[in-house]
Amino acid sequence: MDSERFRNLLETPGPFVSVYFEDSHNTHDAAEQLDLKWRALREQLEREGVNESVTADIERAVLDLRPPIGWSGRAVVAGADGVVVNEHLLRPTATTVVRVSELPYIVPIVEHGFETPDYLLVVVDHTGADITVHIDGAFRTETVDGGGYPVHKASGAETAGYGDPQPRTEEAGRKNVRAVAERVAELVDGNRTDAVFVVGEVRSRSDLLAELPERVLVKAAPLQVGARHSGHDFTEVQQAIEMWFQRRRLNAIDDAAGRFGAEIGRQSGRAAEGLGAVCSALRQGAVDTLIVGDIGDATVVADEDLTTVAPNADVLSEQGAAPARTLRADEALPLFAISVGAALVRTDERIAPADGIGAVLRYAPSL
Repeated sequence: MDSERFRNLLETPGPFVSVYFEDSHNTHDAAEQLDLKWRALREQLEREGVNESVTADIERAVLDLRPPIGWSGRAVVAGADGVVVNEHLLRPTATTVVRVSELPYIVPIVEHGFETPDYLLVVVDHTGADITVHIDGAFRTETVDGGGYPVHKASGAETAGYGDPQPRTEEAGRKNVRAVAERVAELVDGNRTDAVFVVGEVRSRSDLLAELPERVLVKAAPLQVGARHSGHDFTEVQQAIEMWFQRRRLNAIDDAAGRFGAEIGRQSGRAAEGLGAVCSALRQGAVDTLIVGDIGDATVVADEDLTTVAPNADVLSEQGAAPARTLRADEALPLFAISVGAALVRTDERIAPADGIGAVLRYAPSL
C-alpha cells in the first residue's frame, strides 16, 4: 500500500485513538446494530480517559459515514485535534480494536483497507467517449465528440455514382477515437492518475488503445463489461474496477514476497528482517517496502522528536540519541516507514520474517 495516504498522520499531534470494528450493512436492523456498537465503544473510550471532544468527533465519524454495502469493517483514527482517518475496510478485524496510545495504529488498514487511487474511466465508441475523472474521491464526467461524421455506413441503398461510403465512415471513426486519445492523454498528464479503464465494444477499445501514447498505454486496462449506450450497469463497472485494484494489491504482495525471499536467499544486503536490522534500515532511509507480520507486543525505543528508532535503548544511545520513548513496534515502525516514503505490506503465509518484521531495501546499507 502506498504510504502517501498516511502522511498527514506525521503532522497530527497525539495522543491517538485507533478504533476498528465490524460495521456490516447486510441486515434490516443494521442502523440499530451500529448504534449499539457505538455505545459499547463510547463506554470503552470513557474508561480509557479519552477527551470528550475527541470522543464526540469519533461519534460523528462513526454514525455519519455513508453505510457500506454488505459485509464491512470500519477504521477510525483520531488525534488530539479530531478524526484523521474514517473509512470502510474490505473486511472487519477479527475482534474489535480500541487503542489509546502515543502513535496511531494503522496495520489493519494496510491489511484490509480500500485503496482509492485516482483513475480515468473511458467509455468509448467510434462517435466519441464519456470520460469520468476520479480524483481524491470526487467524480467529474465529460463527453468528447471528435466531430467526425458519419460513423455508420448506410445499409440497403446502392451507391452507384457516389463511391463507397465505407472509407469515409472509417476515417470519421478514427478521427473521433484520436480526439478521445488526445483528451485522455491530457487528463493523465494533468492529474496523478494511476489507471485508465477503457469500456466499450471490442473494436472501439482496441482502436483507442492503439492511439494512446506509450506513457498512457502502460496505465490502460480494458474492461469487458459492455459498450457505450448499451445500458450497462454502472455498479458492474465499479465492481470490475475494484476487482482490478484488488488484483493489483495481491500482485504487490506477491512481488514483495518474491523480492524479499530472493534478496534474503542471495544475501545481497537488499533485504532486512528482525527488529534490529529493520530499525537500522529505517534510520538510514533505505526501506523501499516495509513488510509487517505478527509483531505481537514487541516494543522499540525512539528519541523525543521521533527522528530515530532502535530495538533497545543501548542501540539508540550508540546512535547518539537519548532514549525518550518506548513505543509499540506495530505502531512505530509503520510510521517511520511513512516518513521515509516506503510502501507498506501486511504479510500472509508467504512471508515469515524474523520478529514478524521485514523490509525490501532500496540499496544495501550498513546494517
